[in-house]
Amino acid sequence: MEKREYQWAWLMVLPVVLVVAFSAIMPLMTVVNYSLQDIFGPDSRFFVGTAWFTEVLRDPALHGALIRQLLFSAAVLLIQIPLGVGLALCLPKKGPWVSVSLVLLALPLLVPWNVVGTIWQVFSRPDVGFAGVILNSIGFDYNYTGDSLDAWLTVLVMDVWHWTSLVILLCYAGLQAIPDAFYQAARIDGASRWAVFRFIELPKLKGVLLIAILLRFIFSFRIYAEPFVLTGGGPGNATTFLSQSLTTMAVGQFDLGPAAAFSLIYFLIILLFSYVFYLTILNMDREG
Repeated sequence: MEKREYQWAWLMVLPVVLVVAFSAIMPLMTVVNYSLQDIFGPDSRFFVGTAWFTEVLRDPALHGALIRQLLFSAAVLLIQIPLGVGLALCLPKKGPWVSVSLVLLALPLLVPWNVVGTIWQVFSRPDVGFAGVILNSIGFDYNYTGDSLDAWLTVLVMDVWHWTSLVILLCYAGLQAIPDAFYQAARIDGASRWAVFRFIELPKLKGVLLIAILLRFIFSFRIYAEPFVLTGGGPGNATTFLSQSLTTMAVGQFDLGPAAAFSLIYFLIILLFSYVFYLTILNMDREG
């Protein structure tokens, strides 16, 4: 009986699966088609094979955007994962403050991406912005519109403010799922707080942490709206990441062929990292 109900469940969701698959496959096939052609107009196009892929892979501007993107994603993970775990450990586990804390943490996640960029654009202005004025008043020569390092760090801090809450909420949910029996056994054995974290909490959080790392890597690797609104990719190319380079190529320059090839390479990079994380999660489940 259960097997028959399972089959009926699949039949019920099959139309939705087909619609989603069609809506995903058609744009992908269009991008693949564009990546193999040189397009001059609606009725004027020539097959060029893998020429656009070769051109994109040799483009030094895109090499620079890729390096900036990898450095940014690495910095995001190195800051947000430890910070998220630490703050999750500090949250109350019981009482009325639990709901208040979770609601406050969820607020940054509710702000639209372009609005986040606008908020930090005003907040970080060196002349009237709260953060900019304070930094300059205590001796820092801060100007995110004219200094490459200031711009890069401002985008990084903005992303930490916007997305660390996601890591905190995931880790908090993982901590709440740990049975009290583990903590009782640790108290009986006289385990220190560090020992409890190392041998009880951290092993139980491995699966949650991998999900958090995967989500934060994907989101940070395709970041676009926030730095575009805040810095416009500048000064120079300091905050021009892969997504903005792709948008400029496709929309600004209307180079559909190279942009399509670049988007496929972009997609494959994200897919490769996601697959590595997926295999890691599967191996952890098997070992557990």
